[in-house]
Amino acid sequence: MVDQIRDGYDETDLSLRHRRALRLADGLLNLEALTAQDRTELQTEFSDAEIAELSIGLALFHGFSKVLIASGAEPETMDTTVLPTPNV
Repeated sequence: MVDQIRDGYDETDLSLRHRRALRLADGLLNLEALTAQDRTELQTEFSDAEIAELSIGLALFHGFSKVLIASGAEPETMDTTVLPTPNV
């Protein structure tokens, strides 16, 4: 199942519930606005409490991954990209 979690997951055999959760993750982690249709579909599959729990979990995972990189604690085998701080 994990092999299907990539770009184009909408065309995989993942369940509708999984694909909708992935759309929420894409929206939150890539800062893409969810459409009205996305929100309606999420609400047909998940309760408000479940959407909140998924969102909070994603925010925590994303934040902790930033802490891992900032503290230099990532595994040596992990590919990283260093972007310079912009000069404003």
